[in-house]
Formats: sequence, structure tokens, C-alpha cells
Amino acid sequence: MLHRIRSAARRPAVAALALVAGAAALLAPPPATAAPPPGPPQALAQWIDRDTVVWKGAEHTAAQLESGPHGARLRLVPGTLSPSERLAYPHLTGYPAFTVDPRDRRLAPTALRGRLLAAQRTADGGRVTTGVQIPGILDDLYGARARHATLGPDFHHGRPTLSVWAPTARTVALELDGRSVPMRRDDTTGVWRVTGTRDWAGKPYRYLVTVWAPGVGKTVTNKVTDPYSTALTADSARSLVTDLDAPELAPPGWSRLAKPAAVPLRRARIQELQIRDFSAEDRTSRHPGRYLAFADRRSDGMRHLISLARSGTSYVHLLPAFDFATTPERPADQARPGCDLASYAPDSDRQQDCVTKTAAHDAYNWGYDPLHYTVPEGSYASDPDGTARTVEFRRMVQGLNGAGLRTVMDVVYNHTAASGQDPHSVLDRIVPGYYQRLLDDGGVATSTCCSGTAPEHTMMGKLVVDSVVTWAKEYKVDGFRFDLMGHHPKANILAVRKALDALTPAKDGVDGKKIILYGEGWNFGEAANDARFVQATQRNMAGTGIATFNDRARDAVRGGSPFDADPRVQGFASGLYTDPNSSKENGNPAEQRARLLHYQDLLKVGLTGNLADYTFTDSTGHRVKGSGIDYNGTPAGYAAAPGDALAYADAHDNETLYDALAYKLPPRTGAADRARMQVLALATAALSQGPALSQAGSDLLRSKSLDRNSFDSGDWFNALHWNCADGNGFGRGLPPAADNKDKWPHARPLLADPALRPGCAAIRHTAAAYRDLLRVHATEPAFGLPTTAAVQKALSFPLSGKDETPGVLTMRLANLVIVFNATPSRQDQTVRDLAGERYALHPVQAHGTDRTTATATYTRPSGTFTVPARTVAVFRRG
Repeated sequence: MLHRIRSAARRPAVAALALVAGAAALLAPPPATAAPPPGPPQALAQWIDRDTVVWKGAEHTAAQLESGPHGARLRLVPGTLSPSERLAYPHLTGYPAFTVDPRDRRLAPTALRGRLLAAQRTADGGRVTTGVQIPGILDDLYGARARHATLGPDFHHGRPTLSVWAPTARTVALELDGRSVPMRRDDTTGVWRVTGTRDWAGKPYRYLVTVWAPGVGKTVTNKVTDPYSTALTADSARSLVTDLDAPELAPPGWSRLAKPAAVPLRRARIQELQIRDFSAEDRTSRHPGRYLAFADRRSDGMRHLISLARSGTSYVHLLPAFDFATTPERPADQARPGCDLASYAPDSDRQQDCVTKTAAHDAYNWGYDPLHYTVPEGSYASDPDGTARTVEFRRMVQGLNGAGLRTVMDVVYNHTAASGQDPHSVLDRIVPGYYQRLLDDGGVATSTCCSGTAPEHTMMGKLVVDSVVTWAKEYKVDGFRFDLMGHHPKANILAVRKALDALTPAKDGVDGKKIILYGEGWNFGEAANDARFVQATQRNMAGTGIATFNDRARDAVRGGSPFDADPRVQGFASGLYTDPNSSKENGNPAEQRARLLHYQDLLKVGLTGNLADYTFTDSTGHRVKGSGIDYNGTPAGYAAAPGDALAYADAHDNETLYDALAYKLPPRTGAADRARMQVLALATAALSQGPALSQAGSDLLRSKSLDRNSFDSGDWFNALHWNCADGNGFGRGLPPAADNKDKWPHARPLLADPALRPGCAAIRHTAAAYRDLLRVHATEPAFGLPTTAAVQKALSFPLSGKDETPGVLTMRLANLVIVFNATPSRQDQTVRDLAGERYALHPVQAHGTDRTTATATYTRPSGTFTVPARTVAVFRRG
């Protein structure tokens, strides 16, 4: 879902969708080179192309654009939007439009390089002015040519050329190793360039950009790092003139890197993990918290990943590993909690208080606060000052590939850490008002939690494509997960796909067609419902081969939603109706039964790959399509093919699966039964059609001590514990107050209960049972069906209907029958059409470590499958 980033002062959530207070606190801008009068507080006019200006709230009479006190004047006459303009700017169709006088259009390039106002005389002789938004006109004047420009450092025969797009700048110079070097402007593209000598390689640099900054109402000279940086000094203070193809940056064997066989997205089984979580508390790792931890093949963490790979996990999804804004990169600058955290009681508030006091300056953050999109984060490197981060990121990819795992990178192009004149603002200090998405009044959109970007603008869209291609070519990343992908235009994500598809082993060293893409297709904010463009949302991405997260099945298996005031709302795998807890929010028994059966319908759709056109009998006995099942007022099924929806029961957002079940299962539920329900919940994703993701450690009953938003909760709450003797993380104190205090009355008695801190037996059982599910999936071709028609033919729910058993879901898939028994009692499921057929428990489970599952039986004469309580059993026709 939506993510927090660290701010100078922690602030509470501000809306029901977990919208949050965002970027780093604004600091004073650098000294200005000029001090004109303050600019207007709003920018209600939008110059959308060389012909047209739209002005919200203006009278539909003559007006003009004014640039500076003695600059250009461009006359405006009342006009209308053309059909193509209405298509490009649907959110502006209701506002007055003006046509730029043809005689004045040549003045546009000059006008854009100074203070710009729209002005109009009122009927009473007065005068009104407003600021002017300029992304549209910049795209019209420069976009077609600039989109093909090479930006950032580009080496030819050892000589670097540095290029930056800054069409509104008055001047741009290169600050190289402490001296200023002039740059030349290309008037057709708005790109400034300078070519250097071989000895520039490795030197630090910034751009000196003199530009009008509307946010502070004056001309400033900003000292800014390169948005297309390929390397950085510590804490991102300077860019480095770096050639990523330089031999010294390639670890041994890099050019001959042998990757595991590519797995199609529809069969992908993905482990999501954060780099620091992976090894920060792994005593067997030689590089705790670092990229190089993935090269420690004998560490407990890598041994576990290798065992998952051998069982069928195909990808590791890394939380953001690009350069982000808020973690001090030098270990000496990283704060540490000054308390004996282990000495406090498991339900104490002392741990969270101590961790929170150092959170703004510690080594931990999820990284959803991008600073430089195409440079590895320095805090994960052995030395953040220079190119060690490049080499070590590549060694990480090598280590994962060598373990049998391909690498997915979590990318966050939908927002920046800051905007305006903030020191953590890069793009907006080079071309103010262009890269950020602006609202109708000129304010920066913040629905993503932070300063939103505008990939619908040519050069921001180009940056997304260029950055992804760089990660694919130069770092051999095998997949990308787009954060809040619904805030991107569909066209932008398809452009990424097209650019990757063009990469070939012969030309680029990678096969781009085998790179997988998926993302969060949520529909909200200023872009919602295609208000500004066709979004990359769940519904719109169907049929593209780019997957979106399936929240429908997630909510059904867990119960309720991530935003419930009472976290005890139950679902299919947490005891709804069949093992109720005491929460009144679950309703009376009849209401629970009805909701449980509806959840089962949502899970049926999820198991098909969330297909819109898959037809089946629902729990009311009606023949329906997946799109006919309701999910909070929207169609549950939206996928056109099994690769369109990504199944998951938990991810880094919200409580871990173990913590959600800790809230939802009745407190009397023992450790063994909690482990069984964990496996059953994981199975609803692992045994679905299409890709599936699991948060790292969920197979080890991972807990974050009930923290629902651990983005800044430090190692204490986040670290993975690979050795079961260290526990699973439950009972490390009450979770941080900022996001969890309202849940403390529910959390305190749970954390104090020693029965909820699982021992090695429960942890080992869960891990082994999950690996069995992966093996079943990996060895059965029926889990990788390519089309809706193939799924319709092979997959059915033979007992679905008015008489189906609440808490039990039976699925027939080709030569398999899978029974999900979420109830606390043994269940018989009789499929009369299969009477006389030969079925037996799948060999993987029959000979697996879970001896309870091994007691599942099949009675041939009646076609009855008997499954123990809280068990998923897979039967195969023999």
C-alpha cells in the first residue's frame, strides 16, 4: 500500500488510506542571485502547448502572459480546447481556454526562462494575476527532441560528456572538483552539455543552475547533483563522473554471469525482503546489513534462501535499493538506541520509545524516499563514498543468481523525497514546476504521501524508462516492482516494457523479454479514475503481461482490511465463523457465515489468477463470472490472463501475516494451530494461478511485534531471525506509538502471552510445510496455465454452491484436487463425479515433514477427500 518516509519530525497518518505526512522538513533555500518581488501564491493558469493557455477562474476575455518586469508579453484571446487537447488534458476541460496570439508564439522560449504571470483586466478596471504552470508548453517546445537525448555522464573513448535538461535555466555551469566549467545550451532540446577530458573520470561534480524558482518568488542559483547520476559521494553530496562500463567496476565473473533459468511471470514465486532486514542480526553473516551479505553463501540467511530456491522460489524482490534521502550513509553518523532493549518486558512501551528517539538518524529506513533513482544506496555499501556501492550491488546480484534466484528491484518513481528548494529536491531545483505533478492551483500533489512526480510529462516519463533500462543493463536486474503504479500512465509502463523488450544478450548482455514487471495498481488521489490519463491500475493493466497486486484475495484470507479500527476482524484463514473470537465487529453467527462464504468466492476468483471472465458457481448457487463477484463495490475479477494479478497474503506493508493472525485468531489458539493457519493462508497464494509473493520470513512465522508500519522502526522490530532459537520477533515490546498506539489495548495482552511466542518446533514446521507447497507448485504444470480458456477448462470448484462447507474450499485442477480446510475440525469433502477415480495425497506431502497433513485420505468408492483441521492437502490422480 502507501508508504511513509522519514521526516525531521514524525507526524501521524492523515487519511483512511494510510496517507501520511511526507517529505523531509523544508530548509532554507540557497542564496539567490536576484531578488524580484515575491511570486503569486497560486498558479491557476496552465500553458499546455504553444497555442493554448487554460486559466481556472478567469473571465473569458482578453488576457496576456507576462515574463518579468521588462520581458516578453504574449497576448491571449478567448478560445477553446481542440479535441486532441481535451484528450491530453481531460481534467482541464471545464476551465476557460485562451489562444496565444500567433504573432507572439516565437516569444515562448524566452518567456519561459523568467518569472511568468498570467494577467487580465477585470470589468471594473482592476487587474488579476496568477502564476503559470509550464509542463505542457515545455513538452511541446522541447519534448519531441529532448526525449532522444542522452543525459548524465556519457563516455566516448574515455572522454565524458555531461548533459542535463534545463530548458528554463538562464545559465548552467558544471562545478567540477571545486571549479566552474561553462556548459552550452542546445536551443532545440533545452539540454546543456559539456565534454571533458579523460582525467575528469572519478571526479565529483554538481550543476550550477540559475533559474526562476516560483516557490520562493526569486531567481536562484542552485547547486544540484545530477538526476542521471551513475555514482555519488557519501550522503549524496556530489555526483561522480563515472562510466558504469569501466572494467574496475565489474566484479570477477560479471561479464559471464550465469543466471538461473527465467521463470515466466505467471509461474513466478517471489520472496520480498529488505536488504538490511536480511542480515542485520544474522550472527553468521560476515557483512551484516550490507549488499555483500548476499555473497555469504554459508550464512543462515543465504542457506535459507538457497533452500527456498531449491523448493521453487524463483525471485527475490528487494525493497528500494536506489539512493534514498534519509539514512546517514556513514556508519559513524548512524545513531543507535541507547537502551538495553532486551531487558524490557515483551509488552513494554520502553522499546518503542527508545527506538523512536534515534529513528530519524539511525541506519534503518525502507527507502521509499528516492533521491537519485539510478545509483545504489550508499548505506548498504562497505564504503558509501565512491563506486564500492556499484561493485557490491553487482556482487549481490551475483550472489542471488548463484543461489538460484533472480532479482527484482522495488522502484519508486511516483514521488520524490522533497520538492521546491528543499536540499533533498533534485529534479525540482533544476526545472522548477516540471517534474512534480501539480494540482489545479499549482500546489504539488501529495496523495502518494510525498511530493508526487508526473510521469505523464515527457522528460519524467523518459527518466523512468532510462533508469529502468540502466538497472537492467548495468546491474542485470531481472524484474521491477513499481510502487504506486496507478499514479503512472499506462503508456509510461508500457514504454518501459517496450524498452526492456528491445534489450538483447548480443547487444546489451541481457534478454529484456525475460524481465518481469509488476506493481501496485491502486486507484486513488488526483489521478484516480483516469482523471488525467489512462492509469496503470489493476483494471487497465489487464492483458498487458504486467501484473498488479491482488488485494481481493489478501483481504479474504486475512479478514477485514488493513485499515480496520479493530484488528480482530476475521477472515477465511483467521477463524471467521468456524473459530470466532470475541470481537463484535465480526457480527452475529449468521452475518459471519454469510461473509465467510463471500470470502470463499473471492478466494475462488483469486485462485484462478483473479480472472474477470472465469465462470463458476458462487456460494449462493448462481453462475457468475469473476467480475461479477463484489469487492467493496468493484468487480473482484479484473485479470484477462493468469499473469495479470499477483497473489499475496502479506507484504512489508501492514502487519505481518503472523501478527495479523495473532490479532484475529482466538487467544486460546495454540502455537501448533497458529503455524497451521499460517501455512494455510500462505497456500492460498502459493497454489494460485499467476505470480505469488510472500514476505521474507513469513515461512518462519515472522513477527514485527504487531507493528503495522515498520518503515522507520529500526532493526529491533524489523530484523529477520533465521535461527529459531532467537524467536520470531514477537514480544519485542509494544510497536511504535505513531502508527500503532490505538491498537495497544489489543496488542498488550497478546505480547505478554508467552504462548504466542512460538518455539522452534512451530517455526520449523511452518518452513518445511511451505517448502512442500512450493515443491508441489514447481512440479505440477497445471499451476502455470497461460490463458483464461485453459483455466476455465482445467480448474473448477466442484462443491461450490448453496451447500458448500463454510471454512472449506475444494478446488479441482487438471489431475489434482486441493482442499483448503480452515476449520478447527477434520472435514470430509465428497466429489461424486470423482467416485471410482484413483487419487492419493501428493507424494511431496505424503513424504513431507508435516505428519498431520500426511494423514489426509481419499475414499475411492465415494470420491471423498478427508482433510485434517487447519490443513491444505493436495491430492493427485494416479
